[in-house]
Amino acid sequence: MDAVTTTTETPDVKLHFLDYWRVIRLRKSLILTVFLLCVISSAFLTYWLPKQYSSVVGLEVQKDAPEINVVGAQQNQSWDPYYLATQFKIITSWSILCQVITNMNPPLTHELAFLAQENDWSLDDTYKALYRKVAVNQTRGTSLIEITVKNPRAELAAQIANKIADTYKEYRLNLWKNTHTAGLGALEMELSTNYTALTNSMADLDKERADLQIPEMNDAGLNTTIDTETIRAYEVRRIEAKADYTDHSNILAKLQAFGTNVLPDAIPTILRGQMDQELVIFVGRLAQAEDGLTEAVKQGFGPGNPQVIAAEEKLVQAKRDYQNKIAGIMGGFEALVAHDKEFLDSITADEDKAKADSNEKAQKYRPYFTLKRQVEEDTRIYEDLKRREVGEKVEAAQPNQNVVVIHDPARTDPRPVSPKPMIIIPCGVFLGLLVGIGLAFFIEYLDTSVKTIDDVERSLQAPVLGVIPQNVGNIMDEGPESPHAEAYRVLRTNLLFSRKDENWNTITVLSGGAGEGKTTTLFNMAVVFAQNGERVLVVDSDLRRPSVHRMLKANNTTGLTDVLLNRQITLDQVIQKTKLPTLDYLPSGKLPSSSMSILGSARMKETVQELKRRYDYVFFDSPPLLGVSDASVLASQMDMVLQVIQYRRYPQPMTLRAKQMIQKVGGNLMGLVLNNINMSQDENYYYYSGYYEYEYRTPKSDPTVVHLPEDAGSAEAPKVEIKKKY
Repeated sequence: MDAVTTTTETPDVKLHFLDYWRVIRLRKSLILTVFLLCVISSAFLTYWLPKQYSSVVGLEVQKDAPEINVVGAQQNQSWDPYYLATQFKIITSWSILCQVITNMNPPLTHELAFLAQENDWSLDDTYKALYRKVAVNQTRGTSLIEITVKNPRAELAAQIANKIADTYKEYRLNLWKNTHTAGLGALEMELSTNYTALTNSMADLDKERADLQIPEMNDAGLNTTIDTETIRAYEVRRIEAKADYTDHSNILAKLQAFGTNVLPDAIPTILRGQMDQELVIFVGRLAQAEDGLTEAVKQGFGPGNPQVIAAEEKLVQAKRDYQNKIAGIMGGFEALVAHDKEFLDSITADEDKAKADSNEKAQKYRPYFTLKRQVEEDTRIYEDLKRREVGEKVEAAQPNQNVVVIHDPARTDPRPVSPKPMIIIPCGVFLGLLVGIGLAFFIEYLDTSVKTIDDVERSLQAPVLGVIPQNVGNIMDEGPESPHAEAYRVLRTNLLFSRKDENWNTITVLSGGAGEGKTTTLFNMAVVFAQNGERVLVVDSDLRRPSVHRMLKANNTTGLTDVLLNRQITLDQVIQKTKLPTLDYLPSGKLPSSSMSILGSARMKETVQELKRRYDYVFFDSPPLLGVSDASVLASQMDMVLQVIQYRRYPQPMTLRAKQMIQKVGGNLMGLVLNNINMSQDENYYYYSGYYEYEYRTPKSDPTVVHLPEDAGSAEAPKVEIKKKY
């Protein structure tokens, strides 16, 4: 037998919105149950929990000033992001809340225990209860904090809030006083020490002044260690004298470097702007004398001519005057250089003497002025400390404003703050839907059973030939026009189109586990085939737990086992007629001790061949595949095998194992049948039920179907012509 062709490619699994909607529809009872439980629980909590009233007191909290500043300078307080968070913890600390508990009248140990319907609590128990009812928050961007207290009694909540604010304010005041007192004591001690040092310094200063014989009102001029103005004036004069001496020395050296012949020509060039006016006159006279002599010679006068002689004498006199002037200039420069040198030496000596006098003065009066500066510094520090002491004493006499109560008394909301029905109940609704849907999808995830046709074809790689709805009974009793019968007619049509050989006429319906509806499916298929005019036999070959006889209300005393075990009994003796003329029934007979040996015997094979010749179609019922081997043996002898899978009953691996067993024994698996489908809840199968109902409401005549009356098996029923195979 050829096995059914299966595809090897697994289609991609893509979830559609309808897949999620299908899960919600199928699990709607679970979702609704969880939803109602959450809503009822939230409503119960809303009205069962005791009402809580809230009272709020506001505080403006400033950071305390730092320790006392002994130098009197203003110190900037940097912003501390953790300061208010620290104050939150202090407000709800053991020391603060325990003072509140014990200072309340009456003490909270009795009040809170009474509200909790218990005896008096210990201080520790009361603190724990009060701590849970106190909340401290900050107004963003400000130094304002709010202390919120919840209590079943509004007036008690306000009293506790006010008491916490007062206790915290008192705590901060005491802390400030203790810190301030300690700082003031340190300030007074430092003031006393500084006063002693100042007294000693002044005594040393007076002694030094007396030793140096310095008048007290006349020591300002001695305060300069070096007379800088005098020394600076000497330095300027020395620099100027040195510059003059250097310039004149350079000029004289240059003049002395020239010889006697060229010196007259070099003086005008070297002196430039310093040219003596008499030298200019002498230079002019010399030039005129030379010109006169030249002019006389040009006129042709001889050496003895009086004009030439006069010109020569005039030239000699001019040269003599000019050279004398040159000699005078050189002598003047030499005298000037000598004077500059003497002046420079004098200025340098005066400067050195001024520096020496200044150093001597500084060494002499330095201890005095050192003591004087020390006295002035000690005096300044003493005055600052004294001024700070006075300020601190004045500040100590004023109230501390680092903690200011904004809401005095505390504000109390007249409406209870908890429980809040407008929050709890919507949260219960949301949580119920969320948990219900989540639980439904979680259970759906854990459920590996068959859910859709796609699941079956994807996991088993086999076609689905039929979909059978829920609550299907015996369609022989329901009639051929019932919607259930139409489902089996679809299965019949698909099965006949799937077979490859028209001579295949033995059919068995198998299932992986018990209770999947294989017997009902097989019997109803046989009825549909019989209603179509075919000669059909139903063989109850389930030798473990036969059940076909109950559907037909027939006798199961003798049957198949009698034919297989006793050759004296023939098939004609055990085959029974039914009320449907085209349908016969072969009971199982007495149950043997070993059914596998009977079904696998040669006698069984002969019987199967005999039944194939007699009937158009023979349907063999069988036990489940898993657990017993009878079904495997029977599957190997059948022409066509159908596997029934019940909707949402067994996991997919079990159905896959059953299919593999059929293929291993050589069974010709034609396809799968999905059974017990809830058509009204699962939209994946809704079109089946819609079509069936449409067919049921508008019946049409089918020439291939023989419509039999209910009493077709009675004597008065009309006879139906049936095709004979033997």
